[in-house]
Amino acid sequence: MIGFLIHPRVESDHTALDAARAVLDEAGIESWEATRDQRRRLPASMRLLVTLGGDGTLLDGARMAAPLGVPVLGVNLGRLGFLTELEADEIESGLRRFLAGDFRLDERLLLEVTVQRANRVTRAGLVLNEAVIERAGSAALVRLALAVDGQPVGTIDADGVLVATATGSTAYALAAGGPIIEPSLEEILMVPMNPFALTVRPILFPPRQGLSVQLTRGPGVLIMDGRVGRRLRAGDSVHLAAYGRRLKMVRFTSPERFYALLRQKLGWGLPLVPTPHGDD
Repeated sequence: MIGFLIHPRVESDHTALDAARAVLDEAGIESWEATRDQRRRLPASMRLLVTLGGDGTLLDGARMAAPLGVPVLGVNLGRLGFLTELEADEIESGLRRFLAGDFRLDERLLLEVTVQRANRVTRAGLVLNEAVIERAGSAALVRLALAVDGQPVGTIDADGVLVATATGSTAYALAAGGPIIEPSLEEILMVPMNPFALTVRPILFPPRQGLSVQLTRGPGVLIMDGRVGRRLRAGDSVHLAAYGRRLKMVRFTSPERFYALLRQKLGWGLPLVPTPHGDD
């Protein structure tokens, strides 16, 4: 069985979806379909989850597929599509290549997020890009106490703090001033958001270490991969650690494509003013 997770604004008769269905019908493979807001469970027999939308749809698919070990193939029907592998007109050839075994799997780290309030710990979910702990609404700067494996790192006053994977380093973390991390690395990135002290800068942690963020002055809010997770109050702690299973992403291109994407989609390394012809 091959599944399709579809952005709600993608029509059910979209040409890319129709082409994908035709490939599966020809191969005699059962299909499964859902929109990203239906929150359905994936069948245990699923071999591949294809996401049709943008990076947000792929993020939703990642959280569904990773716990089951189901690989994900992203098809870009949105704008940027930095994480997706195929454009809409490539879905037919991509599925044929997958069925023929002509692909590689790119494994990505996810973070598991839990929240502790008093003596109660609850699981908030998984993130592929980032988790953000920030001030709620028009509240003043929050105060956050950071610790790694129980060892205090420091206390900061800021708009919040962002904790990202290497995959998420080219998303919100980049806009917040964090470094770009090559996706095969599994370090955990912590980026302070508008800290009051100029000396507070991003830190990289190894994946074997868990990061805790305690809200000592609030209120605050936890946002996971762009979606609000829950409201936080003073005394709450958010714990972030590497998830036990990696996300498997289907790739048809070489790992070096990452650097081409930086140029093509983010404009990294391109001159702001093009060099006139004939100039060195």
